[in-house]
Amino acid sequence: MSDGRVAICPGTYDPVTNGHLDIIGRAARVFDRVVVGVVNQPVRKQTTLFTAEERKAFIADAVASNGIDNVEVSVFSTLLVELAREVGAGAIVKGLRAISDFEYEFEMNQLNRKLAPDIESVYIIASPDYSFLSSTGVKEMATFGADVSDLVPGGVAEALAERLKR
Repeated sequence: MSDGRVAICPGTYDPVTNGHLDIIGRAARVFDRVVVGVVNQPVRKQTTLFTAEERKAFIADAVASNGIDNVEVSVFSTLLVELAREVGAGAIVKGLRAISDFEYEFEMNQLNRKLAPDIESVYIIASPDYSFLSSTGVKEMATFGADVSDLVPGGVAEALAERLKR
């Protein structure tokens, strides 16, 4: 049975950005417990730069360093609604940056409601500081040596610089 006080924040998080952390932190103020679901093998992307365990560790470290104690991180390889049921979540929380995010999330919401009408989708609008921020953009910037330390947690910036050396 789902609990309306538990939410899941799913994503690829490859890598986690400060925008993701803003959404996770804001969700943690609304819900008693937030499970960040890290997609093990994303369907829309062929490969990830970081393994699921690395992405999980980045998020766990960032959440802990920000003193958010009602968030846990879990890697999953199932349908999102299956994970939500497994952790007892009554809500799926997603961040929205632009209309293009809304269009995709609207479609996902309809599919999730068909599979699990008892689990609500809740959308948090990106803060203005992060409305432009995406993992893809961060990786592109880091690939060409740009300083991304103000866009991602410190450990992620270091890992990107190491992984994307040209």
